[in-house]
Amino acid sequence: MKTIMPRKRDLLLYGSAVAAALAAPAVLTGRAPAEEKGVGEKLKKIVTGKKEEVTPPEDLMREHGVLDRVLLLYEAGIRKFSSNEDFDPALITQSAEIIRDFINNYHEKSEEEYVFPRFREAGKLVNLVDSLLRQHEAGRSVTQTIIRLAPSSRANADDRKQLIASIQSFITMYRPHAAREDTDLFPKLKDVVSSNEYDAMAEAFEKKEHALFGADGFEKMAARVAQLEQQMGIHDLNQFTPR
Repeated sequence: MKTIMPRKRDLLLYGSAVAAALAAPAVLTGRAPAEEKGVGEKLKKIVTGKKEEVTPPEDLMREHGVLDRVLLLYEAGIRKFSSNEDFDPALITQSAEIIRDFINNYHEKSEEEYVFPRFREAGKLVNLVDSLLRQHEAGRSVTQTIIRLAPSSRANADDRKQLIASIQSFITMYRPHAAREDTDLFPKLKDVVSSNEYDAMAEAFEKKEHALFGADGFEKMAARVAQLEQQMGIHDLNQFTPR
């Protein structure tokens, strides 16, 4: 007789218990077969340890979290420049490269390829989409300016002044940009696509992320940001708490 290792046995027992718990409401409520299939898929993920799928809005919003943390890095850089504190401008360059690679060339391209056209086709929020697209184009230009000016900003006062102005303009544009997408656009995405398109979009995002950044691309990018926060001296969240 085949011996079941403790870990596998625990998983089987756990799966059986969850299945029994989920089956009981189905008997009482008369859950439809389609709903039973959904429960089965969730149970399969619990037992096998497979990660729950991230929906398109969740995916896009957590990428905005990376954006917002880079904006905090930018703000820290401006403070250091303003107080004449000597620091390595490579930290600004590396922050801008994350914006370029992860936000401009991946996140925004995904929006332009998959999200914006769906709203245009549905005739919804078209003016907002047009504004967001113009800001994408402006953002890429500003990011290139930041990358160009950062290396010389320590020694060249004019370049430093232009760099600070460029960083500030980027922050000023992207804070409301991301907020409008998170509150006005992304929550309505499900209204303009079919359920099949919605699922396919999630798969397309994941496939593109893996192709550009490898497995766990988001996690790797968040780790890069965390390392820069450490070097910039803003890694301790408690420092932002009013005293």
